[in-house]
Amino acid sequence: MQRRQFLNTLATVSVVTPLLLSSRITQAATPPATPSALDPARWSPLNTQRLQAVIDQHGVKSASYRPEQRPYAVFDWDNTCIMNDCEEALLVYQINHLQYKLTPDEFAAVLRQDVPNGAFMKDYTTVDGKPVNMEDIASDVEADYRWLHANYKGLAGDKSLEEIQASEQYKDFLAKLYFMYDAICDSYPVEIGYKWILYFYKNMTTAELQAMAEASNNYAIGDALRKVKYESSRTLPGKAGVVADTHFHGIRIHEEIRGLMHTLRANGIDVYVSTASIDDVVRVFAGHSNYGYGVPPENVIGLRLAMEDGKYTSRYQPDWHFNYGPGKTVGINNVLVKQKGYGPVLVAGDSDGDAWMLRDFKDTAVGVIVNRMKKGEIGADSQQAAAQLGKPDARFILQGRDEHTGLMIPDEKSLKYGKDERKLLA
Repeated sequence: MQRRQFLNTLATVSVVTPLLLSSRITQAATPPATPSALDPARWSPLNTQRLQAVIDQHGVKSASYRPEQRPYAVFDWDNTCIMNDCEEALLVYQINHLQYKLTPDEFAAVLRQDVPNGAFMKDYTTVDGKPVNMEDIASDVEADYRWLHANYKGLAGDKSLEEIQASEQYKDFLAKLYFMYDAICDSYPVEIGYKWILYFYKNMTTAELQAMAEASNNYAIGDALRKVKYESSRTLPGKAGVVADTHFHGIRIHEEIRGLMHTLRANGIDVYVSTASIDDVVRVFAGHSNYGYGVPPENVIGLRLAMEDGKYTSRYQPDWHFNYGPGKTVGINNVLVKQKGYGPVLVAGDSDGDAWMLRDFKDTAVGVIVNRMKKGEIGADSQQAAAQLGKPDARFILQGRDEHTGLMIPDEKSLKYGKDERKLLA
């Protein structure tokens, strides 16, 4: 995972309760196991062969298949099952529609929660190259929110969303809050930023959060794949000064991953999702019948907030692991291996957040890497995939995609956004 018509209130979007969400997907998620072949679609031909071999060797067609010990697969969500990141898209959607249930004082506290004071890393500067200090930019964003809260009719004021979006305070709020998210994630351990983004859901019910997530998904699926630079207000430079940041808009469904999930289930192999987003947000995309993945809500392992009186708090759930990197292995061990006694037969991911779960389980026959030509830990797994290219027992396989269209391509190589040449490795 890589972090990152107007509706005036949460009441204007269709509310999907956890119970309704569960009932919608139960039928789709538990069909009888009737063996079917993987649709080659836009899979690399070598990957089609490797995946089909794994399905045949571990699914219901295998003589060693035991229905009381069903094999299972685990998928990362953002940038693996979909193109781009649904929680980062939700961050921008929440900003754009000012869908907060926070008083100004609550917002000010969440804004600073668990984030160290001081300057961000050197890459995060003002547009004229000056360091940006956490407390300075937090003060600016707090001032913007207090104005927006007092003036927007969806909060405590009387102005329409269109009027608000034309204001300098809104322009400043959008650019600086998104800048803060990227700066926090890159300047400090990623756990700080990934949890920080969740705290803005404070005081929402699960139904309200999932309604907002569904609206955000639909908007992003209909949006163009495009990178947009947002610059804060030059007339309201505040304490931090003028900053700018870029967001990659748009989401696309990876039809090949969705098809693989259905093929696995048809062959008696269960499907789970392990995500570094909050689980209740990903449950909407993974389980809602409109999107077609058919993953039951209980099969999604992700980040979690503590609840109080049926609403989210700004506290991470006590005793729940941080589901990223080595933490994804912890989650699979604690939730799945502890129950089943064995690891996943297939794991799919795209980034450092997935590298450990791709390689940590002796039961895993194949690790599917959506190829984003990255270095780091996932780069090491990708190097192994490249070295094993074409081998019938390859432990890792690379699957290419075109970031201009969001579609997979029948190749191990990928095409990065803004580039015109496919590459295999970083």
